[in-house]
Amino acid sequence: MGEHAPPHFHAIYGEFKAIVDIQSLSIREGDLPRRAVQLALDWAELHQRELLEDWNLCQTKQQPKPIEPLK
Repeated sequence: MGEHAPPHFHAIYGEFKAIVDIQSLSIREGDLPRRAVQLALDWAELHQRELLEDWNLCQTKQQPKPIEPLK
């Protein structure tokens, strides 16, 4: 997959930042408040397939598709 593996996304909440592993749905690095962690992981679980598809697009330098935000 490239130097940026494993598949992940960056979550930012105020001054807090974390890297979320898409496959295991866990915080890989960084720190977020407990409530923000739960929201990020809930959203990632709902959109896991789309996140992995976008990850693959990005790995081939293609534009990722929009993913619906958490409501």
